[in-house]
Amino acid sequence: MDVLVTGAAGSIGSAVCRRLAAAGIRIRALVLLDEPVEHAWRTVVGDAGDPAAVADAVGDGVDAVVHLAALRSPEMGTPEEVFAGNTRATFVVLEESARRGARRAVIASSYSILGLRFSPHELHPAYFPIDEATPLQVEDPYSLSKQADEATAAMMHRRYGTDVVALRFPYTAGWPELEAMARRCRSDPSVMAPDSWSYLHVDDAAEAVFLALTRPVTGFHPVFLAAPRTMDPRPTAELIAAHHPDAQVRRPIAGHGTPIDTARIERLLDFRATRLLDVPPL
Repeated sequence: MDVLVTGAAGSIGSAVCRRLAAAGIRIRALVLLDEPVEHAWRTVVGDAGDPAAVADAVGDGVDAVVHLAALRSPEMGTPEEVFAGNTRATFVVLEESARRGARRAVIASSYSILGLRFSPHELHPAYFPIDEATPLQVEDPYSLSKQADEATAAMMHRRYGTDVVALRFPYTAGWPELEAMARRCRSDPSVMAPDSWSYLHVDDAAEAVFLALTRPVTGFHPVFLAAPRTMDPRPTAELIAAHHPDAQVRRPIAGHGTPIDTARIERLLDFRATRLLDVPPL
């Protein structure tokens, strides 16, 4: 398999390249800055929103594309730069790769598509556990860009027949960052309340990408994923009652279980996160 990875030098991108290389997949990388990408047989420096750069990276065609390049929060640029830059890049990458033969794509969507993390107002989910039918409450340009990205991916499936999995990543990082956030959360659980105290290790993110590339998937599928336990030492039901008191709890969440329903990705890809934080009790 020949796969283009955009944003290949980032935290998730680097983990994805390691995982794909371990499976013998040939990687082409597209990066914004001139920096080496381990495991890539060819690296192109350019903007994922530039059709010429993407066409150069795709070359004579790829089997699939993993699109991770994006401004990751509304603080990383003006509202116009964040929304227009992210949505343009997703359109260009999926369009140029599909026109050159790619029949599978994996895109980085986000838990933030719900609108909770970056809203200028305090928002709460309509219900728990959160699932793919949870109503969106988008009030910021980053979350809106993810909503548009998923709509673009659905269109590309209808237009070209490209099969697309949109992975709605929660807070995703390596161990140092996850452990630091867990310490903050232990002191003040409100800091992760907009994220429902969920997380994912980058190596689990990479495994989900690998499965999304290689499992027999057809259609367009947006899916949530997360570690099965939260990063907070308090019981999840207690956290919800304290920080999202008006949210409907549709089924009990035992112990420290994640309040995100991951059943869809488990059925679709047989994916379950296995890298868990050690969260000692209070």
